[in-house]
Amino acid sequence: MTESMERPRLAHGRVKETGRSGGNRGAGWLVPAALIVLSAVPVIAGAARLSQLTGGGPVTADNARFFASPVPVVAHIVAVTLFSVLGALQFAAGLRRRAPRLHRVLGRVLVPSGIVTALSGLWMTVFYPHPPADHALLTGMRLVFGTAMLVSVVLGFAAIRRRDVARHRAWMTRGYAIGMGAGTQVLTTVPWVVVAGQPGPLPRALLLGAGWLINIAVAEWVVRRGARMPASSRGAK
Repeated sequence: MTESMERPRLAHGRVKETGRSGGNRGAGWLVPAALIVLSAVPVIAGAARLSQLTGGGPVTADNARFFASPVPVVAHIVAVTLFSVLGALQFAAGLRRRAPRLHRVLGRVLVPSGIVTALSGLWMTVFYPHPPADHALLTGMRLVFGTAMLVSVVLGFAAIRRRDVARHRAWMTRGYAIGMGAGTQVLTTVPWVVVAGQPGPLPRALLLGAGWLINIAVAEWVVRRGARMPASSRGAK
């Protein structure tokens, strides 16, 4: 009789454990899903720009520079779309654990995408005519953050070539955070527009800069939190 009572208990325990495992798998996709949502606005805006360029849209003072030299902006849009969407999947711990080969394949796409994103952004900052709404401070910030993204991605690639996984994750997290600045900039800019209307050149530069800084702060928190975790816990994530 004792044995027959133990079996239901064990079965019940297995059901509860399976339920917890399913819950953990679901929770593991919250961060990638949030990152994809964050990238949705700039990705949609990029798709609209591509449609405008390829479909012969109207040329205005705001987009004339893109029509005059479309290759850099097209490369930037395609690369940042790959970088933001596929990069979000790299934050799914369960995917890294269960499909390490897929993680590596995505990485082989993400590294060149990140490099093209940064280089094309720097090229456009230096060589495209600056719109009247762009303050000199914004130009400087684009140069600084674009360079920082490029360096982060290159250092992340160099680290994984040395099989230094911890540094690889840290640098790629920083590079991804900078690349996702456009998504966070929507969140910093829209409230100002709703309350006070379109910002002037200096407020706009500060609002866009805040988006980058918020992302970098979150990335550093993630990196430092991961560094404080035991190695066994990091491997399980």
